[in-house]
Amino acid sequence: MQKKYDFRLVEKEMQNFWKENSIYSFDPESHSEIYSIDTPPPTVSGSLHIGHIFSYTQAEMIARFKRMQGYNVFYPFGFDDNGLPTERLVEKEEGIIAKDFQRNEFIKKCIATTAKYEKEFKDLWQSLGFSVDWSLQYETINPMVQRISQKSFIKLLQDGKAYMMESPVLWCTECQTSIAQADLESIEKETTFNYVKFKTSGEDLVVATTRPELLYGCVCLFVNPEDDRFGQYIGKSATVPLYNYEIPILADSKVDISKGTGVVMCATFGDSTDAEWYKSHKLPYRKVILPDGTIDKSVPLIGGLEVKRARKEIIRLLEENGLLAETKSITHTVSVHERCGKEIEIIPSKQWYIDILTNKELFLKAADEINWYPKSMKSRYISWVENLKWDWCISRQRYFGVPFPIWYCKSCGKVIIAREDMLPVNPLETKPDGPCSCGCDEFLPESSVLDTWATSSITPQINAKWGEEKDISDRLLPMSLRTQAHEIIRTWAFYTIVKSLYHTGQIPWKDIMVCGFVLAKKGEKISKSKGNSELSPKELIENHSADVIRYWAANSKLGTDTFFSVDDLRIAKRFITKLWNASRFALSHLQDIDINADIELMPVDRWIIERCKQTIVEARSLLEQYEIGSARHKIDEFFWKDLCDYYLEIVKERLYQPEKRGVRERQSAQHALYYCMLNVLKLYAIYVPHITEYIYQSFFRQYEKSISLHRLCWETEEIADHEILVFGEKLKGIVSETRKYKTENALPMNAEMEKIVIATDEKLMELFQQTIDDIKACCHAKIVEISS
Repeated sequence: MQKKYDFRLVEKEMQNFWKENSIYSFDPESHSEIYSIDTPPPTVSGSLHIGHIFSYTQAEMIARFKRMQGYNVFYPFGFDDNGLPTERLVEKEEGIIAKDFQRNEFIKKCIATTAKYEKEFKDLWQSLGFSVDWSLQYETINPMVQRISQKSFIKLLQDGKAYMMESPVLWCTECQTSIAQADLESIEKETTFNYVKFKTSGEDLVVATTRPELLYGCVCLFVNPEDDRFGQYIGKSATVPLYNYEIPILADSKVDISKGTGVVMCATFGDSTDAEWYKSHKLPYRKVILPDGTIDKSVPLIGGLEVKRARKEIIRLLEENGLLAETKSITHTVSVHERCGKEIEIIPSKQWYIDILTNKELFLKAADEINWYPKSMKSRYISWVENLKWDWCISRQRYFGVPFPIWYCKSCGKVIIAREDMLPVNPLETKPDGPCSCGCDEFLPESSVLDTWATSSITPQINAKWGEEKDISDRLLPMSLRTQAHEIIRTWAFYTIVKSLYHTGQIPWKDIMVCGFVLAKKGEKISKSKGNSELSPKELIENHSADVIRYWAANSKLGTDTFFSVDDLRIAKRFITKLWNASRFALSHLQDIDINADIELMPVDRWIIERCKQTIVEARSLLEQYEIGSARHKIDEFFWKDLCDYYLEIVKERLYQPEKRGVRERQSAQHALYYCMLNVLKLYAIYVPHITEYIYQSFFRQYEKSISLHRLCWETEEIADHEILVFGEKLKGIVSETRKYKTENALPMNAEMEKIVIATDEKLMELFQQTIDDIKACCHAKIVEISS
């Protein structure tokens, strides 16, 4: 082994070695138990950042860990390359707007962009040494996945779980499409509460509203039936200011007595409560806002204006006409589309939905059947399900997505479903192969596409090739593990559970591992859109090494957020240097090892072996709970302290001077050193696979039967000798005390000591007697005396 470790040469060499020897391939013929991982297919919406490295690397470490526990690991990778995120990326990069292009022309641009980014993503994961079986790769726009996705929709439609309805829908005027409740984010925004006078037969009723531009859409006023101030108005009418038409005054217990004036205007539609009232009270609809975010031209005074301009104009007119009592600046919570940050509107539209509201209890019950890591994440899921207000809207008025496999009869309007052997089908390019049951042979194709989550929610089925020629659902489902970040519990986790229960009647996976975020500064997530990632992952890997980045990624408790700074990599670099130097030292003393020698081990050597076994047991237990960071810290404690700081210092003389200490004594140290260094490499293999593999190939492979370190299994031996562990801790204390004494007295560590007296329990006396020469050598003591 060369003196200095060169990661630039080693990492590429090891990656090529793994690829050439198919080290990480899933073996469909193996009888070993399968451990399958449902990995998040990253959305093709821009370059990856350190936050992606953090969460994806943690999941990859679990794949390596399970492989080294003897499992046949099924570890695929996919790319979520259809849908709105990709479209917005193309629009941004090309400086274009999708609607200005022919549909096919725009889709070609999307395909070219996704190909470029998927290569970049794949190169990055491979440069990190990901142990993925790339033969299992999928893309959510490829024909097989489209076929499975369309099959999923047809099954839901036939089972009565999918339906089409014209009703108020969440709408993004920026992206020009319907969206689902899960696509919303809540933000705090500065605005004004406008106190508007509505005339009645008695006194004016003052209504506080943040959306006066919807006055023309006002269909009634609501008061709380328990509010004594307004009881006499219930059942009467009021006049809408500026527009001078009458509306009823109704009662509803949803009205918050303490908010505003206690009188609320219901307009079609200001918020989700308006939509609920519209349905429950069978109110009329008055059109105000159009899908493009402008006011309908038929609306007097503000027709044709954009919403914010219309709001200013209405406030001006109210003030001018003495209809505005006052205005107050407030900060309130508004819902925005998470993809573009635009405030959403609610407009009536005909859309496709999946029924989720009638089965909330089923989804809550599923949460109890899944193991959540950390457990606290389960409550986020439960809170989301309990607070659902809308069925899942799955249709999007966009272009680059999986098409709905349906047409509508031009004559009777019947939904015509594509036959399964036609899938994947694009109804814009293909016609049904026969007439409608009414005899009509003219059809209108569905032009909307499926929400991207409608496809990525079936990743377990995609991985199992559900309904395809090589379907392995019976072997793979439910999958062993889902790994994801916590912000998509409401989308990816929830939707996958919904689809799996609807399609298979069972949970999609046994365990879910939820990772935290990497933060740029307090409370801010590092993201592609914010451009606050300090350096690109590619530059970080090229400048600091994949293993350094990986070691850093395994630093925190599962599910917790962390900060990132390049300075944080210093500890990881120190570790790589330490592992390299410790290995060089060990291997220099193992060149002449007799691997098959029958040796009676000395106490110190017995201790370090038992301490190594103890570390394996503890690390395994933590990793079974997906506590990657805590497990790494346990291994670090053994390697840095027990092995390097204490053991190597204690046995140095035996290794260097067999003529003084004896050949058998040296062999005992060699045996312990071989065992510990090999197992340290195995323990760290999941974290820093390149350097550990390189060291293994440099020496250990000649004695072990495995072509690769990563195909070896961790030791399964339990701790056999607890007394020797107590002895080891006592011995460490003695060495530590002598070091402390020399430091406090300004003595060099090799300064000779006249005498060390060790007081110990009777049962440890013999062990210390056998260790006197090791203690003398390590502490540079002339005399070591043992007393009980």
